[in-house]
Amino acid sequence: MSMQKKSKIKTIALFEGKQIRRHWDDEKELWYFSVIDVVKILTNSADARKYWNKLAERLRKEGNESVTKCHRLKLESSDGKYYLTDVADTEVMLRLIQSIPSPNAEPFKLWLARVGYERLEETADPELAIDRALRTYLQKGYSREWINQRLKSIEIRKTLTDEWEQRGVKEGLEFAILTDEITKAWTGMTTKEYKGLKDLKKENLRDNMTNLELVLNMLAETATTEISETREPKNLDENKVVAREGGSIAGNARKQIESKTGKGVITRRNAQTLHGRKESKKLDG
Repeated sequence: MSMQKKSKIKTIALFEGKQIRRHWDDEKELWYFSVIDVVKILTNSADARKYWNKLAERLRKEGNESVTKCHRLKLESSDGKYYLTDVADTEVMLRLIQSIPSPNAEPFKLWLARVGYERLEETADPELAIDRALRTYLQKGYSREWINQRLKSIEIRKTLTDEWEQRGVKEGLEFAILTDEITKAWTGMTTKEYKGLKDLKKENLRDNMTNLELVLNMLAETATTEISETREPKNLDENKVVAREGGSIAGNARKQIESKTGKGVITRRNAQTLHGRKESKKLDG
């Protein structure tokens, strides 16, 4: 298959045999979907553009922010040319779907209601979230050994982020900066480069690690937590130093393993090749 044809496939998502044009924003790490394509599928409208224009007008009058969060990107049309098209990321697209009075949209609305209910239940009883994660990983074909490691890694990550919050680190960008420092220190790559090696986009990096990669990542995060608790860094720069030191401990362990085995620890393998699961057809690509 030519590189051009592969690229073409990656720009199209399939929904019940119908095509939805999409675009991957490498900087924001988000899929953007053609609003017109989704509207056409859900409404069976002969003029999806006209339907969308009327829907957008109604939503604006109602003060719905979904329309303002849509963007315009050049997507390839059926004539092979590129035209500016309204697009929305997964979150905004799901909000728009809730506003479409169509029988075809009902399965999405029911799914959203069920997910919302489940999250409320998990807030009241966090153990339900652990049970759900276990079932989900089993359904995707992960081994129980790997799942046990992954659930432990979630606990370790939470301990680390709690420590960061205690040190005044802000969730979001600053968490990402420190995570990147840890990743670079133990793998020699940025988080983005690591995901690129495994051909990942929106997927969770830890869900695509081997057992050994996962163990070393847990070592890096545990070491970072321990050093931080001892040193009590006062600002982001000091936390970055701690993150690099914690990651370096796992980095040294990686190098020793590679020296003894003659094999690289960091691998291109991802969840599909590790666990033999098929790619699911989800809206988020």
